[in-house]
Amino acid sequence: MREKQMSKRASGILMPIFSLPGKYGIGCMSGEARKFADFLSKCGQTYWQILPVGPTGYGDSPYQSFSTFAGNPYFIDPDELVRRGLLKKSECRVLENKTTPAVKKTDSAEEAASHDHDNTAHTCVPGVDYGFQYQHRFDVLRKAYDRWKNAGEEEAFRKFAEANREWLRDYALFMALKDAFGGASFTQWDDDIRYRDPAALRSWTEKLSDEIGFYEFLQYEFDREWKAFKAYVNSRGIRIIGDIPIYVSPDSADFWADPTMFQVNRKNLPTAVAGVPGDGFCADGQLWGNPLYNWKKMEQNGYSWWIRRIRKCCEFYDVIRIDHFRGFDEYFSVKAGEKTARNGQWKKGPGMKLFRTIRKELGDLPIIAEDLGYITPSVRKLVQDTGFPNMKVLEFAFDSRDSSGAEQYKPYNYSSNCVVYTGTHDNETVVGWYGSILPAERRSLKEYLAASSDDPQEICDRMIRAAEGSVADTCIIPMNDWLGLDNSARINHPSTMGTNWHWRMARGADNAKIAARIRRITETYGRLNIEEK
Repeated sequence: MREKQMSKRASGILMPIFSLPGKYGIGCMSGEARKFADFLSKCGQTYWQILPVGPTGYGDSPYQSFSTFAGNPYFIDPDELVRRGLLKKSECRVLENKTTPAVKKTDSAEEAASHDHDNTAHTCVPGVDYGFQYQHRFDVLRKAYDRWKNAGEEEAFRKFAEANREWLRDYALFMALKDAFGGASFTQWDDDIRYRDPAALRSWTEKLSDEIGFYEFLQYEFDREWKAFKAYVNSRGIRIIGDIPIYVSPDSADFWADPTMFQVNRKNLPTAVAGVPGDGFCADGQLWGNPLYNWKKMEQNGYSWWIRRIRKCCEFYDVIRIDHFRGFDEYFSVKAGEKTARNGQWKKGPGMKLFRTIRKELGDLPIIAEDLGYITPSVRKLVQDTGFPNMKVLEFAFDSRDSSGAEQYKPYNYSSNCVVYTGTHDNETVVGWYGSILPAERRSLKEYLAASSDDPQEICDRMIRAAEGSVADTCIIPMNDWLGLDNSARINHPSTMGTNWHWRMARGADNAKIAARIRRITETYGRLNIEEK
């Protein structure tokens, strides 16, 4: 990334959209989202980092989306649909069964935030119930669709559909077909439509025309709401850092629409899938199961799919963080059918050829390279050649379970062209993490931070200060660490299912008291956003 494309000496907060408070069971592009943008501005922040915003499927992971181009319908604001006359307030009440309570009644919001090292006021919030969302939200959205069909927005929709013609119809048909086949993966559909026989495509498109229209409407509405939301965030002097997974889901419109882009056999099934090798956190490694790209075919096509993907991301975000960046240098390939990642092998990726093509087609873009994990000299060279800032995670500097080596994550070894975090969405919160490391590691960390006690809240505060005070151009702190929360607020535990992507912040936690504290620390370490609104 060129120096001109990210603010020098800046900071931001990591906060997923789904983790925002609100009355409809999951964070969305609501007034609460705009309130959080106001909060970031008051804190003197420059960036709001979010997680991928694509529609989620089985397992609820934003890194396993039904489309790399589409937006998540759960993020559509029901109140906005009411304002537009597409829903009635009474029709939204079913979604209020999963509400986010305010901060504990024993503390006012102001009093709770004044306890800089007391996280108890922020933990009594139910997480996202994705099953509830799946069962009820689409029924409500269908009512909005039925009214929208007569709303006189044909021309606006036509322009949207034309601008997104390369993916929209395939995605909408894919989702309609999933409904028709009871939610089954496309590998279990009838062969004619699974293999996209032209006659079957015509027949199913006609048969499911209204369902296709519904899913196209959801993307149209997401797009218009997102643009308004992003404009508001930007008007507050805040830039959005968006996260994109390197791979697509094995059950996705992307894979179904063009399997030739991937390593598949004659039945269009993956011959190998993605993962990462074992480390101190998971001895068997992580078997992600994503289809691997056919990089040779992509190169022959001028990486056109990647150009379209990055171009779409530029509409959504101001800065793009590419997850698992090392996969562009070498990717871990596990033979399809394996139960773990133990027997995988590293294979060569496209390297700089891809990024030269992206730069030629789209210019210099603000991109962050997520290069965590075991990093080889060739990966370091790729990151250096792109000029993109890489990532540093402070927790890794004092945790022997990380196989990539602690020294590179200690602030005295940073270059300025990097982004430092206390932890990411994949890590424990600092408060939870401090109790999980070895006694010798805790002693080393206390000495490094000059901490006076074993109080996890003090450790968390000093970890934040170590990150903010580092030489890194950009510092991103997860909101759950600013609030000093324990692992009940952890966002994701890799290689597990059932308890991930659920955390939601309590209403009232992002208040004036905590904003003043964040602003004070941000200013102390020279990261205050001078463009704040």
